[in-house]
Amino acid sequence: MELTSEQQMVRDMVREFVEREVVDIASEAEETETFPEDVWDSVSELDLASMTVPEEYDGFDADMLTYSIVNEELARGHLSLATALSVHCLATSCLNTFGSEEQKDEWLTQMRDGRPVGAFALSEPHAGSNPAELSTVAERDGDEYVINGTKQWITNGERAGVVILFAKTDADDDDTVTQFLIPKDIDGVEVGKHEEKLGLRASDTTTLIFEDARIPAENRLTPVGDGLKAAFSILNGGRVAIASQAVGVAQAALDEAVGYANEREQGGKRIIDHQAISQKLADMQTDVQAARLLTRDAAQKNDGSVDAKAASMAKYFASETAVSVANDAVQVHGGYGYTKDFNVERYYRDAKITTIYEGTSEIQKEIIARHLKE
Repeated sequence: MELTSEQQMVRDMVREFVEREVVDIASEAEETETFPEDVWDSVSELDLASMTVPEEYDGFDADMLTYSIVNEELARGHLSLATALSVHCLATSCLNTFGSEEQKDEWLTQMRDGRPVGAFALSEPHAGSNPAELSTVAERDGDEYVINGTKQWITNGERAGVVILFAKTDADDDDTVTQFLIPKDIDGVEVGKHEEKLGLRASDTTTLIFEDARIPAENRLTPVGDGLKAAFSILNGGRVAIASQAVGVAQAALDEAVGYANEREQGGKRIIDHQAISQKLADMQTDVQAARLLTRDAAQKNDGSVDAKAASMAKYFASETAVSVANDAVQVHGGYGYTKDFNVERYYRDAKITTIYEGTSEIQKEIIARHLKE
């Protein structure tokens, strides 16, 4: 799939930035579980925090293929950084799509510069893959909504300054899920547990607890009951982003494996010259390219329109590819691949989350199958 000259320029710019400022700090950030805020500021200076902000608000306003390319290149260097950015862009996309002109003027003009950071609060402890079962409630009280509930798996949970929240306006009615804008510094919003994760350890992942948090009624972003429809429409773009990140992780693992196989010798010859290794690398290369093309196809089909099947196919295939390629990269490295001396150990741990967040592989297959039924 041929890129335009502008898309190639963006890809090269981000790739150079990753090599210059991201690669060398990624392992330490993961080891210390510290998000690289200075790198985030550099990302924002490249206008990447404004990829889903329209030009009228001085945003990047990237087309979906460009958005995919940026996510791939950032994840190739550091998945935690790419994940934080994609969630921030989910939040700005919600504001752009559903916010009033006043809300856009207030928030997009700030968030385009990377701060306040955005978060997306849909999942709950007992409502992950089926968000209709969420229990967070936003009860109308005059000119305000009073919010009570707990959200889980919130990327940027600690760092965020603004939260896109999904809550029911009637606890007993699953059809009342509605989308709200929550400034995180208001009374009644508390950051809860920080998750200790297998991978993605530099990512700020927390629970958010709402106890009688009050917001003005105008902070409602969708009509009552339209929250899930809004979430699903936005998540198509989110799934393209995760698919792109999975491709980036897979490519990084492949690059490490190829480099190691060309240098490591066994039995008097490079291990890449052993048929078992060379054929494994050939399979890895083929799968990565297939995942990339499927993802870019989904990006184009979800640019200004909605193709949920394409987004789910890309997310499913690319994330499973990331896991298998990272696993094979560890195998190519042998015992060294199981140590922290080589990056493939981190890629192996990071890859798994791409099959889970923003819809598990099982959920993606359900969506794909649903579109095959006549």
